[in-house]
Amino acid sequence: MKLTTKGRYAVTAMLDLALHYDKGAITLADIARRQGISLSYLEQLFAKLRRSGLVDSVRGPGGGYNLATEPAKISVAEIIVAINENIDATRCGGEKNCHGDEACLTHQLWEDLSVRIYEFLSGISLADLVSKPHVQEVASRLQGRIPVAAH
Repeated sequence: MKLTTKGRYAVTAMLDLALHYDKGAITLADIARRQGISLSYLEQLFAKLRRSGLVDSVRGPGGGYNLATEPAKISVAEIIVAINENIDATRCGGEKNCHGDEACLTHQLWEDLSVRIYEFLSGISLADLVSKPHVQEVASRLQGRIPVAAH
């Protein structure tokens, strides 16, 4: 399993929202500047995150995005699944046709690994990440890139 840029950026952007959970709606432009992610890329990701019910959009002046629920209720796995990222370590995408029309010798090993990765990521919430000292330290440093507007 390889977590792509799409998955990394989605988790990073959602963590940014979680860090600013009590500050009102956050614009994608603010997230883009703080995290160094293209605004157009964030727009694509947030369309999927909104459709999955993980974020709410707020229109108009002071608009932007909010987490749809508290950070403790959103797991990293949910974010990755919401953007159609695959948590699958098998070579065949779980089709069991990795060796011709049959499962390969190590298919079950990679399938078990996929389950463990999913369980691991399901056990980590945005609140868990926000509480990590390293995350707080990096967030403080990045905060200087753009002030969060008072809403």
